[in-house]
Amino acid sequence: MAQPVDRDLIAALDIGSSKVSAMIARVDDEGRPTVLGTGQRESRGVKRGYITDMAMSEFAVREAVELAERMSGLTVEDVWASYGAPGLVSDLANVEVELGGHAVEQADVDQLLAAGKDAIDKNGQVVLHAHPALYTIDRAQGVQQPIGLHATRLGVDIHVIAAEPSPLRNIDTVIRQAHLGVKAIVASPIAAALACLSDEERELGVALVEMGAEVTNVSVHYGGMLAGLRSIQLGAKDITNDIACAFAVQRRDAERLKCFYGSAMTSPRDNHEMIEATQIGAEAGAEPMKITRAQLMMVIRQRIEELTGEVEAALKGLGFTGPVGRQVVLTGGGAELKNVADYMQGVLGRAVRVGRPKQITGLPDAHSGPAFSTLVGLALLAAKGRGDIRDIGPIARARVPKGMIGRFIAAMKGGY
Repeated sequence: MAQPVDRDLIAALDIGSSKVSAMIARVDDEGRPTVLGTGQRESRGVKRGYITDMAMSEFAVREAVELAERMSGLTVEDVWASYGAPGLVSDLANVEVELGGHAVEQADVDQLLAAGKDAIDKNGQVVLHAHPALYTIDRAQGVQQPIGLHATRLGVDIHVIAAEPSPLRNIDTVIRQAHLGVKAIVASPIAAALACLSDEERELGVALVEMGAEVTNVSVHYGGMLAGLRSIQLGAKDITNDIACAFAVQRRDAERLKCFYGSAMTSPRDNHEMIEATQIGAEAGAEPMKITRAQLMMVIRQRIEELTGEVEAALKGLGFTGPVGRQVVLTGGGAELKNVADYMQGVLGRAVRVGRPKQITGLPDAHSGPAFSTLVGLALLAAKGRGDIRDIGPIARARVPKGMIGRFIAAMKGGY
């Protein structure tokens, strides 16, 4: 029988276009999570990251969480949920206040951050994350801790990640209809970066390509924070659909062909290797259709070429055109396609590696691949609480405002 919830428990919920996955963990005295239970169900009622059927989505969420609860023998009351649909926007707001030359006090920092509300409250969007980056004191930039320093003017760059309110409200409603509270809604690139990228990578500059089922999020990280992002409405499920259409097979058979025989790179042997598949409508006992692996590769490569071209355009649009040594990290379920990192490395002309989530105690092997980076990142983020707001920390509740101002001020106060 499930036991009552305790305050050290955290729950993560990743609602994707192909799967809904949940994780329950307990945080130790040092802030490290230990996984107690996980659950996964096929996603239904989600298209390109957007909720399209409330009832079906609620059922998938409820089942995934209940599986995790049964495995752990515990119940949870609220979750940290991900949001990775197109429409996430990244912006930088600069705010300055006059000090008159005296030493900076905590009250000055509070005044500065409060002044930031006007800089980010715009366009009717919901702010998911608002992080003071580096402070400026007069002409000195890159100040991490201004308190105690004398200055005439004190400024700060505030990095903001926001989204349209309606899709967020739908996520919130689905979770609440499954009788769960919403602790926070976190931008998927923030969670995936925490799970896959090292602190040094995020400091020096790295691009994260999160290849989901129907959406690929491209984010650039620099100076320890997410500096810009783009969404591409293509993903690994599009490859599956292409295979299903090309060979007239069911989607589950197309997924099997992709996973077992597919690759982003071709070889001369592909012309000689035969693959069997059952076509839609084939009579029972009929001979299976036979195709060459080269035919399968041709279908996969067409979509991978299109997706990689979109990724390259997104990186250029984000200004990720610096030194060749700056790395690209590929994660998400699409990163499990054989040799996809090697293919993208050849096209992009820079190092590409597959980003797998950091190992945490009790994490099942089945959840240790790139498809679960966002889920693990949510658990790591939840274990930290809000942490240092200059690093990674969501606003405590992501419902449609009493105002983005209120959420912003609450986040600012909670970070110090």
